[in-house]
Amino acid sequence: MKREVIIACDFSSQQETLEFLERFTEEKPFVKIGMELFYAEGPAIVREIKKRGHKIFLDLKLHDIPNTVYKAMMNLAKLDVDMINVHAGGTIEMMKAAKDALVKMHSKAILLAVTQLTSTSEERMHEELWIDHGMEETVQHYAYNAKLAGCDGVICSPLEVAAVSTRCGKDFVTVTPGIRFASDSKGDQKRVTTPAKAHQLGSHYIVVGRSITGSSDPLAAYRKASREFESGDEA
Repeated sequence: MKREVIIACDFSSQQETLEFLERFTEEKPFVKIGMELFYAEGPAIVREIKKRGHKIFLDLKLHDIPNTVYKAMMNLAKLDVDMINVHAGGTIEMMKAAKDALVKMHSKAILLAVTQLTSTSEERMHEELWIDHGMEETVQHYAYNAKLAGCDGVICSPLEVAAVSTRCGKDFVTVTPGIRFASDSKGDQKRVTTPAKAHQLGSHYIVVGRSITGSSDPLAAYRKASREFESGDEA
């Protein structure tokens, strides 16, 4: 499986997003469209970016009763995205409903389940979410539930990739946010690594946001992230 960097296009408007992507004259990077942009611009932004030749990870983290998720996923499948996700905390039945909808629509999108957000520390998971097990054990269990439901992989921190692969197999896709260059601030993330470290830990895809989008030279930052992730060595 080819390792790929996904750029988190967490912009507030279509204009800002397209102006950013126009800087990539030679590459067509894989991009993530999250709640902020999708809720501002709707399905039209997905169609426009797809038309420009980019692969898209639609990051809406569906989490509702199974029937609602099924119907929502039926509609989202029409957008022909390459990745899409749900929350693993929504139960196996809910995740299975999402998968059933994609199959019904003949979608080839990779279905991912969010295990624990990379902004969540183990302490908060215990104190606020009342989850008694450790972070690694919890992520591993949620990943196994996702596999039972028919998901293709999970979103987790690179720190939990080994545990997920041990339980679910090395072909079970791991998409890992919380990626920063060694010189960057962690921001609001708690469980973070560099692109090179994510390679070493076995991530299939990394999601990089501010380290690229906030750079004075996003193209150079994207190429740096790609080199480090592909080689496992920090540039």
